[in-house]
Amino acid sequence: MSEQNSSGAPRRIQVGPFNRVEGDLDISLDIDQGQVRSARVNSTLYRGFEQILVGKPAMDALVYTPRICGICSLAQSVACARALASAGGVAITPNGVLSQNLLLANESLTDLLTHFYLFFMPDLARPQYQDKAWFAHVQPRFQAIRGDASREVLPARAGFLHLMGLMAGHWPHSLALQPGGSSKAVTRQERLRLISILAEFRRFLERTLFGDDLDVINSLETPQQLQQWQQQQDWQQSDLRTFLSVADDLGFARLGRATDQLLSVGNHPDADGNLLVQAGHWMPGVGTTPVDLAGIREDISHSWIDGPTGSLHPQQGITEVSLHSSEKEHAYSWCKAPRLNGHVVETGALARAVISGRPLATALMQEQGATVYSRMLVRVLELAWIIPQMQQWALQLDPQESFCQRKERLTDGEGVGLIEAARGSLGHWIRLHKGRISHYQIIAPTTWNFSPRDEQGQPGALEQALQGAPVQEGEQDPIAVQHIVRSFDPCMVCTVH
Repeated sequence: MSEQNSSGAPRRIQVGPFNRVEGDLDISLDIDQGQVRSARVNSTLYRGFEQILVGKPAMDALVYTPRICGICSLAQSVACARALASAGGVAITPNGVLSQNLLLANESLTDLLTHFYLFFMPDLARPQYQDKAWFAHVQPRFQAIRGDASREVLPARAGFLHLMGLMAGHWPHSLALQPGGSSKAVTRQERLRLISILAEFRRFLERTLFGDDLDVINSLETPQQLQQWQQQQDWQQSDLRTFLSVADDLGFARLGRATDQLLSVGNHPDADGNLLVQAGHWMPGVGTTPVDLAGIREDISHSWIDGPTGSLHPQQGITEVSLHSSEKEHAYSWCKAPRLNGHVVETGALARAVISGRPLATALMQEQGATVYSRMLVRVLELAWIIPQMQQWALQLDPQESFCQRKERLTDGEGVGLIEAARGSLGHWIRLHKGRISHYQIIAPTTWNFSPRDEQGQPGALEQALQGAPVQEGEQDPIAVQHIVRSFDPCMVCTVH
């Protein structure tokens, strides 16, 4: 951290790089009277996959796009496959739908579990909290690398990922996902193994994370019911109860509130196209309205990206590095600023739950908005919501039916692939000409959440969430800032794809 200040005036501190974050992130904070007054979020490493893809054969996109990220590579694969299917008019088989649902959920839920145990909770074991009554339990359980929780979680995580090995061959960067489904058929014996893997992982969640049956967790519909459940057992009885107790003590429900506008593009269709995770745009006082895909624009006014004045839809957008970045006066990030009809929106597990009508998540949004507490809690609750659905999908697989609809060659067309990755809404926009990619644009979840300002001067979601965060006198690594950043679970390499 570097710092510049003058006596009696607001001071500026630079926080970064952040540990336990995928990719490079720097944040500039203006501090006044012990609070963050404004923030500028800098995605520091440009990578250029959108440029790499132009000119490549259409199906080569399935090789390149998973390599955007090593922890959500399959999400990139699914979005790419659906964009190709949209551009080429490829239908997906029922088994293909189930396979993509299972694989995407496997990766996403693994990510949610990893984030809770290995990224977020270790911050509660920092020396800053050693005077807290709960520290004696939290520190040995959740400290980075050496905590007791890691020794339990990592084997359970590895066992859960065996599903990926059975259905996709390997992870990350599998090539099993195709526009028409999955190239890896599942045998009867493998389906039994899938069912066993899911049952084993469910037992781990019920024993360790929740300390209760998932059906009980999913039945909690109000904050009052959640509080009653929390108080039925000692706060150390499960890791969720521990989190809730610490979150109450640290006031997480009052920390990190941003725009309270939420975006989900939907996830997990059935064979008829009905979505388990609904798509929508949620606004306070309005509720959920359909996503206006035509209203998505990317603003580059504060990005080191060159292009026409004004914002563009991804189907027309370009990604050209500014060769004179030092001359672009207001630029401070490689990240573009996506907006939905001009609105700054937040995406992620909380958005998915609220837009899908999950009662507890909706009640939390109405009561406290999008905060560190609501983001983290609903991210954990998604595990309880989706695992039973995965068990149903595994039962529905039919080993005697086709898993993939094949098309020999994709020629001309344009399309879009929209899915929910672990961190939120992911979109791939593609145009094909004579079998090759003539245009490719991507908006990743952290691009939405960690965007810079736009032409109107609106800060991005994280930049707004950091405003008002407390910074203690002499604090070199503001712990409240760390909690807020991690509550979004950033993936910076996807941001600067």
